[in-house]
Amino acid sequence: MPAVEVLLPARAVFQPVIDLDTGRVVAVETHAGPPAAHVPETGRFSSAHPVAAHADPALARADPATEDVRRAVAAARAAADLRTPLPLQIGLRTETLAQGEDLLAELHRGLGGAGRHPHEVILCVGGGFPPARRPALQSALGRLRQAGYLIGLTGVGAAHAPLDLVVDASPYLVKIDPELARRTGTDPRRAALVTALVELAHRLGTHVQAPGLSTEEQVLNQRDLGVRLVQGPALAPPEWRPGMRVTVPVTAREEPRRARPEASLGPRVAEFTLPAVTMPHTATAGEVLDVLNAESGTTSVVLVDERRRPWATVDRTRFLLRLSGAYGHALYAHKPAANLADTPRLVPRTVPAVAALRAAGREDDRVYDDLVVTDEIGRCLGIVRVADLIRGLSP
Repeated sequence: MPAVEVLLPARAVFQPVIDLDTGRVVAVETHAGPPAAHVPETGRFSSAHPVAAHADPALARADPATEDVRRAVAAARAAADLRTPLPLQIGLRTETLAQGEDLLAELHRGLGGAGRHPHEVILCVGGGFPPARRPALQSALGRLRQAGYLIGLTGVGAAHAPLDLVVDASPYLVKIDPELARRTGTDPRRAALVTALVELAHRLGTHVQAPGLSTEEQVLNQRDLGVRLVQGPALAPPEWRPGMRVTVPVTAREEPRRARPEASLGPRVAEFTLPAVTMPHTATAGEVLDVLNAESGTTSVVLVDERRRPWATVDRTRFLLRLSGAYGHALYAHKPAANLADTPRLVPRTVPAVAALRAAGREDDRVYDDLVVTDEIGRCLGIVRVADLIRGLSP
């Protein structure tokens, strides 16, 4: 397998992933492409994609899997130039993952060279899941999860993404088929299918994302169906870049969402988990300040060790108050941010949300601090905002 040499594209396309409950950008999807490339909201990745068809000639000469990895790494490098601290969503084809460990190692090295740790990247896999490819694909997904990457499946709800894969792959999120998402407002049967997918995801502790939404009505409809993460032209223009404003119709037009049946213990905390902004536990206060200034919607920064285990949490409000005081910047900017951080409030992903809310209420001085959600071996999966738990559990 030849080494994957990344040739930076002339243009990269960025799309915000928006949490409808807060109206904030929680992740950035990025595609590498040529000048004026338009990346349609298809949720599918193939050699027929416009980005692939018009990419650098050197990319076109490569085999499709190597080209796919090059584009993924180029997208990460383009995002690095914008210095956004938000997690990245990067697309990969199933054919690429099925190629084996050598290509996965090249992907890992390339993303690391772009300045991204595995837990800061959501690898969204799409393009078809034929039965013959499933064993190799599931093996590759397992290795990526073990390395710390978050996994997404695209095109769910269409024929090329079977539902049993959502169970077997244990993804962090599923992106429903864009055409399915757009037609739920006018087709009750498709609306019923999305409702079923949302309920399935809730029970599995997986997030649902609806891409390709082009109108306010489509956004409102997805919220009514229980979808929390959305993206598309209705929310941001094609020239959007991290830090720019987004349009979230539901923040100005609250509508009640459909009630859904709950299990006896109620929803799990995983249902409320959002991607965390993380930094190494050795980061300085000045570095954390730069991250908070870059994204006004970031409420906390989780400091993690080399194994992605939460080390400390920096609360935005208290941190900025300390640095804005007399001589605060001079005193703290070059010292470890951990000096101004707190012990992380950890909750396993399987804990009922109501139990997490009760635990948060026991600490009067930090009752509204973000909770840090961990997996089975103590690694950071994301954060939960206490206000989200209150809204979600209110009758």
